[in-house]
Amino acid sequence: MAETYASDFGTILLFLVGGAIFVVIGLFTAKLIRPSRPNAEKLTTYESGEEPIGNSWVQFNPRFYVVALIFIIFDVELAFLFPWATVFGRRDLIEATDGMWGWFSLIEMFIFIGILVLGLAYAWAKGHLDWIKPAPVIPKSRSKIPAELYQRVNERNYSPAKTPDKG
Repeated sequence: MAETYASDFGTILLFLVGGAIFVVIGLFTAKLIRPSRPNAEKLTTYESGEEPIGNSWVQFNPRFYVVALIFIIFDVELAFLFPWATVFGRRDLIEATDGMWGWFSLIEMFIFIGILVLGLAYAWAKGHLDWIKPAPVIPKSRSKIPAELYQRVNERNYSPAKTPDKG
């Protein structure tokens, strides 16, 4: 008796197809059930509660993205701290390991928070959190050669045909 089973890839494909069908059926059902009464207020673009004014293709200050990335880092940190705090707070786990579990998890979290604080200090020291950055300092040349000589050299046009032959 030959039994055929779906391979692991076939199982994954079945789950993907089933998930896609589930989503399509949900969206189709919602379209059939929901009321459709569009008006001008519903069709406007939502911009954080503000009326959209002007063209949306404006350049944003890149510091918005830096601040957003730092926020996401600390937001993810909170996502890691919550499960740690719930497990660390269980007295039965701490007592089962003679307190070593508690000390291990406490040191582990201090290391984790320390790395994030170092990253924040680095971004702060580099000035990435300053909203108005100072103008860049352009180094001055300390050459003894006058600047006019450099200018005369830069104005010359050199071409291979005009170079003297050193035969």
